[in-house]
Amino acid sequence: MQRRDLLKLLAMSATAGPLAMPGLLHAQNAPTPRRGGTLKVALLGLDTADPHRHAGSIAVQQVYVETLTSIGDDGTVRPFLAERIDASEDGRTYTFHLRKNVRFHNGRAMTSADVKANFERVRDKVKGGWLSGAMKLARNIDTPAPDVLRVELANAHAPFLNLLSELWIVAPESEGWNETIRRPIGTGPFKFGTWQPDVSFQAPAFDQYWQAGLPYLDALEFDLRGDRDNSLSLRAGDLHLAHVGNDKLDSLAKDRMGIQFLKDTAWYFLSFNNRKPRPLLQDARVREAISLAVDKQAYMKFVVKTAVVSDQPVRPNTYFWDRELEQRDPHAKPDLARARELLKSAGVEPSKETLKVVSWQSDYAQVAVQMVRQLGFKIDHQALDDIGAQRLLAQYDWDLAPFHSGPRADVYLRYARLLSDGPSPMLWGGIQDKELDALIGAAVSSPSTQKAREGYLQAWKHVMDKRYTLGLGHAADAIGVAPKVRGYETGYTWSQNRVDGGLARTWLAA
Repeated sequence: MQRRDLLKLLAMSATAGPLAMPGLLHAQNAPTPRRGGTLKVALLGLDTADPHRHAGSIAVQQVYVETLTSIGDDGTVRPFLAERIDASEDGRTYTFHLRKNVRFHNGRAMTSADVKANFERVRDKVKGGWLSGAMKLARNIDTPAPDVLRVELANAHAPFLNLLSELWIVAPESEGWNETIRRPIGTGPFKFGTWQPDVSFQAPAFDQYWQAGLPYLDALEFDLRGDRDNSLSLRAGDLHLAHVGNDKLDSLAKDRMGIQFLKDTAWYFLSFNNRKPRPLLQDARVREAISLAVDKQAYMKFVVKTAVVSDQPVRPNTYFWDRELEQRDPHAKPDLARARELLKSAGVEPSKETLKVVSWQSDYAQVAVQMVRQLGFKIDHQALDDIGAQRLLAQYDWDLAPFHSGPRADVYLRYARLLSDGPSPMLWGGIQDKELDALIGAAVSSPSTQKAREGYLQAWKHVMDKRYTLGLGHAADAIGVAPKVRGYETGYTWSQNRVDGGLARTWLAA
């Protein structure tokens, strides 16, 4: 999409007003919502109370903090706390016209000075976060009026508006603002309530929410114990809404549970340790052999029957995917004979080598281990919860890591993880490559989406040539929905509160 087309779409979304939002139009034809009750939810966890320092815990925090922009159900950018957004022709200056009736949870009205403080905090205080690269470009941040924010970038940054959908606005008086926020004061439909890390989080409704009449529920209760089979709790009535494994979908459907899928896909991959590889894994022939041991088709079909195989970080038949590059994938099919030849030429006796594998506690990781084990390697597999896996990954004392990365608001958020100073780069083995940094940087600063596409593809070719990461395929995350839940619809990403849907519009039938 060209920038001028994006701006037209933004203008249309803003000027149409609340009644033109898809979620509200749908609600007009729905039964009258029932107010009250507590919705019990189990989605992604909550790894920090500081919305600017999260490591992926966006499904929970988005109910109590909001952003200037939102990603619509179709993946396009829409105004959220900003009512209208103007952009200069050169893509360097953005003017945000803020909604005038937004209040923080302490009752104070939000102003452009508050938004500016959040921009500056992320730019100056947060190192290696999701927005670190974009915020470094924010040369000037001005507040011409209490409801107007103007941001001037050092140069054009194609994903800027998309990325702002993950820059959460928090009141600067929030406890811990100058270091690590411990109790955020946001603007969302629910407030930051009681948090027991890795156990639960309660979020009571905010009765001064800027979207009149919302939310319908009294409160949300999140189950943060991520290593459980949520399908059992859905059946028992202990949960109303939950992320469920793809292996549970058939049985849930038989029990008349609703099944919804996120509108963007999760990307599955196998990474090598690129930050501190031991001599064995520094040999390109060994990496090639391991890649040829993985049967991508079987692997992704194990994840879910509807999965698609792909060597690229975006799903097939989308704008930033390339068919020719896919057809040239040297690891599209497994070749154990060739893999063994490569190991022999490298002087490697697999039976004398132990590969260290780190993963989440997921069944597909076991599949990866068994496929690699076919070459004769011994395997030391550490399967951990999310926090434990991230800690071990950050030590870089491992060889292989089979993981997946959930939906992203912009393609840049895939490539940002490959940067030398990117956010939470451990899943991709902590790549340190200045040439790759330059390729991604050129794509991001491109004046058109076509140039950006060419740049991203060139960067991915470089990743493939260096064998940093083996792309496997894509599958959509599934959410189980109890029969009494009404008004809920998944978004493009994990967002549980967005301009055109989410938990603010969800209610419980009697």
